Amino acid sequence: MTEPTRVLIVGGGYVGMYAALRLQRELRRHEARITLVDADSYMTYQPFLPEAAAGNVEPRHVVVSLRRVLDRCRILNGWVVGVDPVARTVDLRPHGGPGRVLEYDILILAPGSVSRTLPIPGLAECGIGFKNLEEAIHLRNHVLGQLDLADSTTDDATRARALTFVFVGAGFAGVEALAELEDMAHDACAYYPTIEPGQMRWILVEATDRILPEVGPEMGRWTLEQLRGRGVDVRIRTRLLSAVGGRVVLDDGTEYDTDTLVWTAGVRPHPLVRATGLPLDAAGRLKATAELTVEGARDVFTAGDCAAVPDLTRPGETCAPNAQNAVRQARTLADNVVATLRGGELRPYRHAYAGSVAGLGLHQGVAQIYGHKLHGMPAWFMHRTYHLSRVPTLNKKVRILIDWTLALLFRREIVSLGQLSDPRKEFERAARADREGRAEEPVLR
Repeated sequence: MTEPTRVLIVGGGYVGMYAALRLQRELRRHEARITLVDADSYMTYQPFLPEAAAGNVEPRHVVVSLRRVLDRCRILNGWVVGVDPVARTVDLRPHGGPGRVLEYDILILAPGSVSRTLPIPGLAECGIGFKNLEEAIHLRNHVLGQLDLADSTTDDATRARALTFVFVGAGFAGVEALAELEDMAHDACAYYPTIEPGQMRWILVEATDRILPEVGPEMGRWTLEQLRGRGVDVRIRTRLLSAVGGRVVLDDGTEYDTDTLVWTAGVRPHPLVRATGLPLDAAGRLKATAELTVEGARDVFTAGDCAAVPDLTRPGETCAPNAQNAVRQARTLADNVVATLRGGELRPYRHAYAGSVAGLGLHQGVAQIYGHKLHGMPAWFMHRTYHLSRVPTLNKKVRILIDWTLALLFRREIVSLGQLSDPRKEFERAARADREGRAEEPVLR
């Protein structure tokens, strides 16, 4: 009896998880042994990160356990630090213990993307991204913690710094994160007797001349007007020059002191792709064929943010690196892996862009669907309806729907759990004080 084909999937995001789901459904057990490797044991549904940050959705409801949904796959957690397409091996570094080498017959390389940063002084020390659940939870706790600080201090400079929130990058991530967090903070001011919503400074910095380019110029302008109407200081054609010590300096001469600097100015392919020796395009993405194999390597498949996939609906261009394409590419990729195993013909990926939706806080949104433009409540409803239909598993759909229903009946929680970001700080402080035989010093949360 022949051994099952070893299918190795690197990356547990949209492409990795959805491809694995389809493969375990389409393949018989004796045909393949599927292994998925990712640093996390869960897949994050990123479009709901802003709502998780704002407290509209329970954070655990926007993630899906890979082990739970991929019951016919082997899940390994750790970092892939190297790929040898000639020897057909992958170097895995688990979270603890020695590394190991994994062999494969077919490789699905989909590590996704990471935040694209620039060599701006102070950015690495003061900034935070908005790509994963940990960052979203931290920002929620941080913003509420800044309100706690501002309400408690008598120092005007400390108060002004705490109430200044700067976001750099006006694509989906930046606009939705700012809009949801501003909406949350606005509601929270009702519980802080010394803070009026107008005393907070929310600043959105964008280097180009428009925001939310994904929804088109008209809806982008509408969004700009809405944000400015809510008191958000939107600065287009403006760049961040420095953030040393929390002193934000813009190229228009404006300066702010802040403890909140959120960087959402684009993404770049995961660094792993450069360590594979496989062909890359000018943007550092894997060169993919229309059938979602890597050029020159028919046993290596790729898709998603890390891949330059030809857009057959727009000759000469590549598919946009968004969730809409990633989910659909995963389906085609999995079907082509099945075809490879069974000697069938590979099918090219072709998908016409359906449009985009974005949430701007409670009851506010913007959308462009098949050329139809929506804003306000209809777009907000479309945003929630569309993404609810796309969240993996019925379990998560029901839980999110319950979260939204409860939010209609009760006011959202405004508790800052700042110690979540450093849970051992209090214990270390107590142990240090006992060891030195002195009174405990206050903890800055």
